[in-house]
Amino acid sequence: MSRTGPILIVLLAIGLIWYAAAIPMNASWQDRLNDRAGLTNVPFSEFAAQTWNQDKPLLPAPHQVIGEIWQATMATDITSKRSLALHAGVTLTSTLLGFVMGTLLGVGLALVIVHNDASDRSLMPWIIASQTVPILAIAPMVVVGLGAVGVTGLFPKALISMYLSFFPVVVGMVKGLRTPEAIQLDLMRTYNATAWQVFAKLRWPSAIPFLFASMKVGIAISLIGAVVGELSNNAGGGLGVRLLTGSYNGQTIQIWAALFIAAALAAVLVIAVGGAERLANRAMGARP
Repeated sequence: MSRTGPILIVLLAIGLIWYAAAIPMNASWQDRLNDRAGLTNVPFSEFAAQTWNQDKPLLPAPHQVIGEIWQATMATDITSKRSLALHAGVTLTSTLLGFVMGTLLGVGLALVIVHNDASDRSLMPWIIASQTVPILAIAPMVVVGLGAVGVTGLFPKALISMYLSFFPVVVGMVKGLRTPEAIQLDLMRTYNATAWQVFAKLRWPSAIPFLFASMKVGIAISLIGAVVGELSNNAGGGLGVRLLTGSYNGQTIQIWAALFIAAALAAVLVIAVGGAERLANRAMGARP
């Protein structure tokens, strides 16, 4: 209870604030609905309940979002296009593929940068500059450009995820690979260690904590990249498509449900990377 207590208190506070905020946010539309129905002098408690149960509220109440998540996951066939589980699976696949590609690219670039001064001076500024371009501007160009040459489906979205996720891995790995001090490197040279031995026995173990810290950031923004890619191409489904269709149809409850599923998916992925980190530390003999 010592760990879950504060979490439950925070969740309760968020829920109360959310319910309270939904009343003024939805009040204007509810007044119009009551006027059309000929309802006057509605008690506040009844009026509040009305604002919490609108079909298309400006701000859905928490129970409406939870109900939509349940209806679109557990109560809907997973093969249905209305299933949030189906769309979450599509987004997850793009996220994982893009994350793997981004991690491999980031580690590869970090190795080149650390072991080659010319690459450090030439590559690093461009890597940093690449992240200044808004992803919302790049995503449509990537999707449309690859679609023009016949590349559609999963790969364009994964490519956008890779574009976002490789950057924290590059920065983290460069820092990690440069963590060993000069005296440690001199000791390895004293033992006549080869460049590979220096890397395998000194630089790589030192970089592992930085790698997993970067991967936690990378997996989260990789999910963002997948969702943004889906906003640019609604043919293949995904949580981004649910957000887009909900926006077109004014289905705010659907939008919030998709957002909650995306947030939960990101949390699960970050926890999974944390679990892999603990396994790696245990394999390397680190203390729990």
